[in-house]
Amino acid sequence: MKGYAMLSLGKTGWIEKEKPACGPLDAIVRPIAIAPCTSDIHTVWSGALGERKDMILGHESIGIVDEVGSLVRDFSPGDKVIVPAITPDWNSVEAQSGYSMHSGGMLAGWKFSNFKDGVFAEFYHVNDADGNLALLPEGMELRAACMLCDMIPTGFHGAELADIQYGDEVAVIGIGPVGLMSVAASVLKGASRVFAVGTRPNCVALAKEFGATDIISYREGAIDEQILEKTSKKGVDKVIIAGGDNDTFAEAVRMLKPGGKIGNVNYLGEGESISIPRVDWGVGMGHKSINGGLMPGGRLRMEKLAKLISTGRIHPEKMVTHEFRGFDGIEQALMLMKDKPKDLIKPIVIIED
Repeated sequence: MKGYAMLSLGKTGWIEKEKPACGPLDAIVRPIAIAPCTSDIHTVWSGALGERKDMILGHESIGIVDEVGSLVRDFSPGDKVIVPAITPDWNSVEAQSGYSMHSGGMLAGWKFSNFKDGVFAEFYHVNDADGNLALLPEGMELRAACMLCDMIPTGFHGAELADIQYGDEVAVIGIGPVGLMSVAASVLKGASRVFAVGTRPNCVALAKEFGATDIISYREGAIDEQILEKTSKKGVDKVIIAGGDNDTFAEAVRMLKPGGKIGNVNYLGEGESISIPRVDWGVGMGHKSINGGLMPGGRLRMEKLAKLISTGRIHPEKMVTHEFRGFDGIEQALMLMKDKPKDLIKPIVIIED
């Protein structure tokens, strides 16, 4: 089969591989829509995961089941399915303890294009099919559905990690597709005021449409100082970090009230450490919590989030700014994510309708 792969650090290209084998609990899926992610860029060009040789990239796909294992109960060849980026092993002790995304070790629920071939291929393997696949709702358009694989669940996990409550004032740092979904999740969870930090005009417009009440531009000064000024020096109740870099944590701590919580879903692809400002962290005793987490995968989460689209609660298709057609569009879409033109929010590739 054909696949688009990381050949080595800083190098990508098309390769030929054997079609993956299907275990008794597993499924083989043929993609009908895929989306590249900034994580793919970190992996290849920042070396965030270290060297990888001939590893097929990609972890966001809607597909058609091609084959199922003998013990799979709920899915059959021909089913159209949502495939989450994170595919845990649901019988693991980590899943039983409530951290399925770390089944088999830290971050090991993230299999695609981490330590196993990803979805930018003519066929790909899904472990624990009954636990990880979800049927694509009838009539759901692929642009919206593809956002269910990673952008929506990751953005929503930021709101979960920050533990947003009714009436909270929330800052969302970074309003790319994940941050935009964090804005939408914050509103759904009852935030009274949402500060969205970003500058790209189309992202700013969409953040407002999704419910942001205030826009903060890092070009107009330190973002923590701007938010402190707008909150009468009190700061916000919660912060979601969906963009920025290792230094963003210091800004988040400074803008956070005592007792506040930070939810980080930003993939830190470079550097060795982050810095926490000692005094602004209450010299270690300010009850300012930092929670960083990989989004949960799994069938139930996909089904619940899909209902938010079906009922019109969220409109993730509005984040798709570039659409390619055909399997060969994968390379173009990935390079678009690498170059990040100003009008980009999220590209997708429709392989077949």
